[in-house]
Amino acid sequence: MPGPSPGLHRALLGLWAALGLGLLGLSAVTQEPFWADLQPRVALVERGGSLWLNCSTNCPRPERGGLETSLRRNGTQRGLRWLARQLVDIREPETQPVCFFRCARRTLQARGLIRTFQRPDRVELVPLPAWQPVGENFTLSCRVPGAGPRGSLILTLLRGTQELIRRSFAGEPPRARGAVLTATVLARREDHGANFSCRAELDLRPHGLGLFENTSDPRELRTFTLPPEPPRLTAPRLLEVGSEGPVSCVIDGLFPVSEAGVYLALGDQRLSPDVTLEGDALVATTTATASAEQEGARQLVCNVTLGGESRETRENVTVYSFPEPLLTLSEPNAPEGTMVTVTCAAETQALVTLDGIPAAAPGQPVQLQLNATENDDRRGFFCDATLEVDGETLSKNESVELRVLYAPRLDDSDCPRSWTWPEGPEQTLRCEAHGNPQPSVHCARPDSGAVLALGLLGPVTRALAGTYRCTATNDQGQAVKDVTLTVEYAPALDSVGCPERITWLEGTEVSLSCVAHGVPPPNVSCVRFGGAEVIEGLMRVAREHAGTYRCEATNARGSAAKNVAVTVEYGPRFEEVSCPSNWTWVEGSGRLFSCEVAGKPQPSVECVGSGGTSDGVLLPLAPPDPGSRAPRIPSELAPGTYICNATNRHGSMVKMVTVSAESPPQMDESTCPSHQSWLEGAEAAALACSARGRPSPQVSCSREGAPWPRRLRVSREDAGTYRCLATNAHGTDARIITVGVEYRPVVAELAASPPGGVRPGGNFTLTCRAEAWPPAQISWRAPPGALNIGLSSNNSTLSVAGAMGSHGGEYECAATNAHGRHTRRITVRVAGPWLWVAVGGAAGGAALLAAGAGLAFYVQSTACKKGEYNVQEAESSGEAVCLNGSGAGAGRDAGAEGGTEAAGTSEVPAGGEVFAIQLTSA
Repeated sequence: MPGPSPGLHRALLGLWAALGLGLLGLSAVTQEPFWADLQPRVALVERGGSLWLNCSTNCPRPERGGLETSLRRNGTQRGLRWLARQLVDIREPETQPVCFFRCARRTLQARGLIRTFQRPDRVELVPLPAWQPVGENFTLSCRVPGAGPRGSLILTLLRGTQELIRRSFAGEPPRARGAVLTATVLARREDHGANFSCRAELDLRPHGLGLFENTSDPRELRTFTLPPEPPRLTAPRLLEVGSEGPVSCVIDGLFPVSEAGVYLALGDQRLSPDVTLEGDALVATTTATASAEQEGARQLVCNVTLGGESRETRENVTVYSFPEPLLTLSEPNAPEGTMVTVTCAAETQALVTLDGIPAAAPGQPVQLQLNATENDDRRGFFCDATLEVDGETLSKNESVELRVLYAPRLDDSDCPRSWTWPEGPEQTLRCEAHGNPQPSVHCARPDSGAVLALGLLGPVTRALAGTYRCTATNDQGQAVKDVTLTVEYAPALDSVGCPERITWLEGTEVSLSCVAHGVPPPNVSCVRFGGAEVIEGLMRVAREHAGTYRCEATNARGSAAKNVAVTVEYGPRFEEVSCPSNWTWVEGSGRLFSCEVAGKPQPSVECVGSGGTSDGVLLPLAPPDPGSRAPRIPSELAPGTYICNATNRHGSMVKMVTVSAESPPQMDESTCPSHQSWLEGAEAAALACSARGRPSPQVSCSREGAPWPRRLRVSREDAGTYRCLATNAHGTDARIITVGVEYRPVVAELAASPPGGVRPGGNFTLTCRAEAWPPAQISWRAPPGALNIGLSSNNSTLSVAGAMGSHGGEYECAATNAHGRHTRRITVRVAGPWLWVAVGGAAGGAALLAAGAGLAFYVQSTACKKGEYNVQEAESSGEAVCLNGSGAGAGRDAGAEGGTEAAGTSEVPAGGEVFAIQLTSA
């Protein structure tokens, strides 16, 4: 409700404050208008839940206050200007609690709003019909009792996961609870077996809460289609007692066909059909069996049910009885000449006929009489009966065979006197006799008793040929007949009559003949391969008769061919081409002497040395057959003359062979060292390489990768890799030689660092670099009295730290190897600062001079007399260092000198480089 303006409100408050201070004696304060507050003002609570409400005021001293509500309270907490109360079991859809305080004779109020919500715990989908016809509507109804507020509810009807209908109840009154959603749906085939459900959503997210969902239990819908047409029933119109008739019932357009039921019955007898499903069609088949109790008119019923509905078809079936007619013989097995009576009769009112002769009336029999002969054996008689049932004429018949007994007979048509069969194919040997009872036939050879297996399928062999006596016997008598069996077979050429291999001796007279077996006797001819002339009669054997001949035998049953290999043997014979008179053996070649000798059979050859170093030595021979095992290849072979003897069973022959021995080139470390050294400046010489071999190899050497200029003297450029090649008629041998060129040492560089001035106590370094091969050893000679000298690991660098006047003077570097020695000198001058010398005083100068003179004398007289010694040792002893010399003498010119010395000599040329180091004061 509207209040006073802020200015007036503040004025009134000021007035009330002044009055209060005057009356109570309190300090006056200025304040805002008083109010009451309720938190939370608006609340949404789940039905049955609880809530704390906080009622407060800004009145300094409220007289009283409280919270008015119809809801249950559980606890209260109080303060001077506030009140907190818990409300429990809140169930009303909407309530308005009031917070109030009495302040300064005014009632301050604050109203709140509490609404409840209920989750969709119960979502119910009304049950669906048990079966629903396809194409008809059904109702889906969903109930969600109690859930709310309804305005926040959304209901969705689902087919599986597919949404059918979705409805929101937004805009409904806040106090409304629960909801119902109903929809009409058209049933379809594809809905069969589908699950329908209802989903409820309570969306309280706009109120700061969540989304509450629940779904009903699914309900399955079963749809069906049952056509209005009845099923098609097929069955026999007439059914004989004791017989079976096929029955089928077919109906199309069923869905789902697997749920359909079928009932088949013949009268009161229920049938058990076999049901087959073919697409939307149901086919029920069975057999109906009629009994004597069912004789007469009966109904066949087919009933198909689906979805609580059914379709039915009925057909009439007549059940009747019609036994077989009776046909009898007075003598079924009558001996020849016996009188036989034949009778045909029926048990019902059927009309019978015997071999075309009808009975006088229905139900009466017919008879026939005859005198049995051989021709009547196996004669058949036929009895036919007819009966009319329900306007249809039915017939049945019976037959019987008469057997006449008579003695055996062997006819040429069934048992010929002469049989001719080809060998090999399976045949059934038949010699059949006529007679009743059926005679037994036995065929055997009169001479050996061998029996023919008659009536059995078996292979025809040559052993079956011959004459057999066949006897047919039964209880009426017997018959006898002689039979001749001839077995024909194709020619055969075996190893006895026509061997595969024939051996002839050169110069003898022979004939080529082959004997073949066969029926009829075959004709044999032999022709050489590649020729057309038939070989007949005697001939004198020559080597050209050796080869392969084709012999062929022919008769009416076929032919046979065979290859005959003719070998012509002869004595040994040497040929120069295959066994030369002169042969050279090459060492290491792996070759053996080949001496092939003509002869059949292959002659054995042996070569033995005759005289000289080869006397009695057996010469190894290469085997004539490459696949044969070769003898061991000798490492050495004695040259000389060998006698070769060739022998086979037809004779022997001798030949003289001269053998010489040679070898390919060979170089090794002893004849051609792989590493050779030359001295620079020496007279140029060829590489020391030679080779062994017969004939003597020629050796030539060339430089690898670069030309080799011929010089009079050896140069360092001659160092490198050389390839030497030894050659003779039997091959080559190569060897790689590494040539190194050695030379005398030369001190190529001697330098001082730094090149400028040095103060007292400064440092300097001398560097000596030498060129030599093999590498030179570096040594130094220093001035007398020079102490604290340091050398590098290879003596190439001399260093001084803290230079003094004693370090001034001449230094010599010497390089030495096996081919000589070379030296070079350098002078280092050290001059002290004059001002420093004057201040030092005469006494100090004198003492220094005296000490220097004494030390120099000591170095010259002792240290330098000892010859060359190590500088590092001198540093520790305090002695002057002299290396390879007598030290620096007094009065020698300052500077650097160089020279070379051969081993045992010393040359020091005049002149050289001079390096001066001036010590300056700070």
